[in-house]
Amino acid sequence: MPQRKRGRPTAQERAQRRDEILDAAVRLFVSEGFHSVSLDDVAARARVTKRTIYAYFGSKTEIFLAAVERLRQRTLGLAGSEEDALADLAARIVLALHSDEAIGLHRLMIIEAYTFTDLAQRFYQDGPESYIQALNERLPQPDLDRARALFTLLLGEPHRQRLLALRPPPSPAGARAHALEALRQLGLDGGVASS
Repeated sequence: MPQRKRGRPTAQERAQRRDEILDAAVRLFVSEGFHSVSLDDVAARARVTKRTIYAYFGSKTEIFLAAVERLRQRTLGLAGSEEDALADLAARIVLALHSDEAIGLHRLMIIEAYTFTDLAQRFYQDGPESYIQALNERLPQPDLDRARALFTLLLGEPHRQRLLALRPPPSPAGARAHALEALRQLGLDGGVASS
């Protein structure tokens, strides 16, 4: 890692430092468990001071939720607008939620849910619930039950196998094929152009 310059960081440097802290924290949480990792551990892994972590996040819980939010932003933020095709959004959700990072966060949340019930609730709101809402907004006729069914199919058995480390993450083409099959099963494939 290059030596950091002294003085007030630029916005780009702050964003990069924030990502570095999140990357370090996610790796630690996944390998050691949320409860076992201290802010000192995160600071040491990210090569920042504990004070820097407090300036960006404030607590371990906020770091975890920021990682969930970052994943959501990377997935839904690319969507651009509500005109974004449902198939494109569905494929991005498959690719993101079957990724190593998302699988690690999901496994961690399953382990910690009984101990950290508030964290589990916020994980669900900031994660699955937001993806379901984004899908619902792009359905030809919004229907929350149908959006939930689509989200369930976008995870499905392949996601369970990912959680159990029985299969690798999908390629972009594999994620798109998975998404198109989910749309077909719900009769939402009319007018979907294949890429």
